[in-house]
Amino acid sequence: MELKVALIQSPLEWENPSKNREHFSKKLDTLNGEVDLVILPEMFTTAFTMTPWNIAKEEGEVTVKWMQKEAERKNVALTGSMVYFEDGHYYNRLWFMEPDGKSSFYDKRHTFTLAGEDKIYNRGEKRIVIDYKGFRICPLICYDLRFPVWARNTENYDVLIYVANWPQPRINAWDALLKARAIENMAYVIGVNRIGTDNTGHNYSGHSTVNNVFGEPIVFSKEEKVLYATLDKRHIAEAREKLKFLEDRDHFSLKV
Repeated sequence: MELKVALIQSPLEWENPSKNREHFSKKLDTLNGEVDLVILPEMFTTAFTMTPWNIAKEEGEVTVKWMQKEAERKNVALTGSMVYFEDGHYYNRLWFMEPDGKSSFYDKRHTFTLAGEDKIYNRGEKRIVIDYKGFRICPLICYDLRFPVWARNTENYDVLIYVANWPQPRINAWDALLKARAIENMAYVIGVNRIGTDNTGHNYSGHSTVNNVFGEPIVFSKEEKVLYATLDKRHIAEAREKLKFLEDRDHFSLKV
C-alpha cells in the first residue's frame, strides 16, 4: 500500500489570503502525475503573522471552502494551517481536507512564545490522527516539533506531518528534530517549510523533507519547488517487525 505525497515549498505573501490562495491554486495545477496528499506550509494564506486582526475574520472560512473546492477539483487531500477566527478567539488551525469534502482540524498546541503567539492565539487541547487511504496520519504545526512527548506514537500512526514557518537561524534544529521524530516513532516524518523573507525580516530557507522510519531523507530541498515522495506501508511494517522498539516505549498519561 502506497501514499503519494506532494510538498509545496513556497514563499508567502504577507497577510494577503486571496493572493496566496490564487498562488497555491496555480501550484496545484502544476502537479505531476497521481498525487494523494498535498501539504502546504504553516499559515499559508498570511505568513506567520502576529497581527491577525489585520485580516478579515471570515477569511478562515473562505480558505476552508477554497480547500474543499481545490481538493475536489484535483482529487487530492489538502492540508496546511491558517489564521482562523472562531467564537471570539484566533487559532493557528490546520485543516485536513479530503477530496470527498470530509474535513478534520488541529489547533496548534505549542504556540510560539518567543514571538508572542501564546498571547494572541488560543492553543489546542487535543491531537488528532486521520485515517486516509490506509494510512494513519498525525498532523502537527511548527513549534510542536520541539516537544517529543506531544508527538509520541502511542496510537500507531504511520505518518507524522509538520507544517512550518521555521526561520533560517534555527534550521539546523529543524533538520535534526525531524530526523529524531522519525527514528523514535518509527514513522514517516514530513516537514513542509516556507522560503523567502517575511515582513518582520525573518528569512526562511525551506529544508522541506520526507524522512523514512530510520530518519533517512527521501526528498529534500532549499528551493521553491514541489517535492514528491511515495510512502510505502511495507517499509513501516517491515521495520517495526524487525526492530520492535515501539513495543518497549514507556506508557504515560499526558495532562493538557
